[in-house]
Amino acid sequence: MRTRPIAGTAAGLLALAGLALAATPASAATSTARLSVLHAVPGLVVDVWVNGERTLDDFDPGELAGPLDLAAGTYTVAITASDAADAGSPAIGPVDLTLAAGTSYTAVAHLDAAGTPTATLFTDDTSATAAGQGRLTVRHVAAAPAVDVLAGGTAVITGLANPGEKVLDLPAGTVSASVVAAGTTTPALLGPADVPVREGVSTIVYAWGDPAATPSTLALATQTIEGLHSSPTGIDAGQVGLAADQGLGQGLGQGADEGAWQGMSQGSLLGVAALIGLAVAGAGGYALARRRQATMPSGQR
Repeated sequence: MRTRPIAGTAAGLLALAGLALAATPASAATSTARLSVLHAVPGLVVDVWVNGERTLDDFDPGELAGPLDLAAGTYTVAITASDAADAGSPAIGPVDLTLAAGTSYTAVAHLDAAGTPTATLFTDDTSATAAGQGRLTVRHVAAAPAVDVLAGGTAVITGLANPGEKVLDLPAGTVSASVVAAGTTTPALLGPADVPVREGVSTIVYAWGDPAATPSTLALATQTIEGLHSSPTGIDAGQVGLAADQGLGQGLGQGADEGAWQGMSQGSLLGVAALIGLAVAGAGGYALARRRQATMPSGQR
């Protein structure tokens, strides 16, 4: 995945919209909203229009733009073919995105489960992580059915469907998990696989693309948000021994087996994300790393 600096196009947008571009850190003051944009529609180079103005030109699939700090408010976004003269005949939208001050968002142009282009606005969890822990968010934006994630043979994430997400806070480390079709336990589509969870960092993993395409366009994209550390009161690394009520995750919820998590090692979560992206995506390994420090556009890519 490619990260695009949006200096020129973003500046034009901000001038037109009467906004101010602020290059602030992830823990910046809460007077503005923060927006990143991921283009996850395969095979389509697009332009992104915000409030009737072209803000991203020739935006390629797999590119991530942002984050951009914007005044809170509602923005009308349309996505057109790259040669469009205006936003009158969009491929996606127009959609109204309402951004609240002090909140981080990622707008994703992607395919729904049936393969139709659509857009989803995700709210990024930027709350502080406990000392020694990292955060993993898995987002399913691929034209593919739901999947389950297994740990110790038991489903710990169930029925993750497009455009859903699961958020997990875990001890920093490395672990193992496998991915299967929703409602099954075998065969494993992927895994078990190991991946690291970084302390104080939110890693967001996207499974995107279309496995039915020839060749398959399923791919994996990742986005990271740093600086989520809380004051350390003790660093817990190594084996994960989470109790079921310890909040395996905002959003984990239904169907999670308590005992399964108690035997998982810390890194397996990230492995889970990678697996989900790959599982839904076949073995597509299109990695997408985004840097939070860049100044990016407010349009959807």
